[in-house]
Amino acid sequence: MIKFEHVGKRYLKKVALKDINLELKPGKIVGLIGENGSGKSTTLKLIAGLIQPTSGVVTVNGRRVTRRISEHVAYLSELDEFYGFFTVGEMIAFFASQYPDFNREKAEEIRRFMKLAPDSKIKNLSKGNRGRLKIVLTLAREVPVVLMDEPLSGLDPMVRDAIVKGLISFIDLERQIVLITTHEIKEVETILDEVLLIKGGEIIGHKNVEELRDRENLGLVEWMTKVYAGDCPPTV
Repeated sequence: MIKFEHVGKRYLKKVALKDINLELKPGKIVGLIGENGSGKSTTLKLIAGLIQPTSGVVTVNGRRVTRRISEHVAYLSELDEFYGFFTVGEMIAFFASQYPDFNREKAEEIRRFMKLAPDSKIKNLSKGNRGRLKIVLTLAREVPVVLMDEPLSGLDPMVRDAIVKGLISFIDLERQIVLITTHEIKEVETILDEVLLIKGGEIIGHKNVEELRDRENLGLVEWMTKVYAGDCPPTV
């Protein structure tokens, strides 16, 4: 379980998150949506232990988050963090050497699904194919928490839908929780169980996606627009 208790984060004079209280349980794919600068990436970095809260406590499965939480958390960054001189296959082998939980066989399966040639030099890959490689490396780790910051960034719109649907087969929802931030809301909506809406460093909405569709007849974009405009009461 991921838990935030009165968590705040400040960068010098800028407030990124304000007094966040949150509990998320395994077995779900959760979307974090909101406008640019709302606090989505900061939330993921706090869970990944890449930054520390200014106030409050973040825990994963009852363990206070530090940099060592990487043993339990896989993090896909919005930034490229590759050795360009490696091939795709060498990068997979490198990750396997760094993480005991890395499933090499699963990585190869995802690589084939992503249509990445193992001998391709990373420095020669397009932005979209580097994005595919990040997905391979992240989902091949068998950890309780998977964090994906803009995983569809740079991907051709023509293939996003197929890739999103394919993600389901590589996630173990019996024991994992997956958090995704994205601007491609409509593409990921079909695989989300819950959604968190963030604005100005505060969580202003927390919904079950199926209930949102069935009971309120709203898609995520429509709901987000209404809550941001004050036309729909938030649910937290």
